[in-house]
Amino acid sequence: MPIRAVIFDLDGTITSFNLDYKVVRAEVRGHLMNMGVPASVLKVNENIFDMLKKTELFMKNTEKSESMIKQVRKEVLSIAEKYELEAAATTNLLPGAQDTLKNIRATGLKIALCTVNSQKTTNYILKRFKLTEYFDATVPRENVVEVKPNPDHLEAALKILEVSPSETMVVGDSINDIKGARELKALAIGLTTGVSTKEQLMSAGANYVVTSITDLPILIECLNKDEAEKNQTQ
Repeated sequence: MPIRAVIFDLDGTITSFNLDYKVVRAEVRGHLMNMGVPASVLKVNENIFDMLKKTELFMKNTEKSESMIKQVRKEVLSIAEKYELEAAATTNLLPGAQDTLKNIRATGLKIALCTVNSQKTTNYILKRFKLTEYFDATVPRENVVEVKPNPDHLEAALKILEVSPSETMVVGDSINDIKGARELKALAIGLTTGVSTKEQLMSAGANYVVTSITDLPILIECLNKDEAEKNQTQ
């Protein structure tokens, strides 16, 4: 099917990735350990969302109340948001990002943003760079139970856009973007402008890997042209 929608990641895809995630992980891990979660449960190199999953399971198994579990989750995400907002204040748009969004919008395609950032951080970045008008939907972490690579995150954006995975291009710089897209059978486009290398993106299953966001309008045009020609010959 022709491409009718594009779903973008934010950090490392539209803006430069300058969040010190190792510091965030370390502070979150320390906070959870202070709350009584054993160090053996929390790996140093895992992301905060995996830490939260393990913490919630540990708290349920030790008969902690739902209200306490929700409070711990709130505290962890508050720590993350503090660093996200600091990073958002100093980040930059990647070269050609705004022109690319403008060009895709001009073709009539729908555009969404699917990010593990908080709503507050996402809104701050979109307003700072005057990007809000380009997106038909934004899906930050608060809008879903589980973030990408869980496909529910992308599915939330697809539902708002009212498109199917087969007519959607997902663009991101991390293997989690690629894994989520491939699980839904959407077209997965890896960008080497963020946290993952070309080899990592390809290994995760990217259909295409590009070195600049400015390559996307041409790629979309070529894919839709090929699809149109294929339909004419059938």
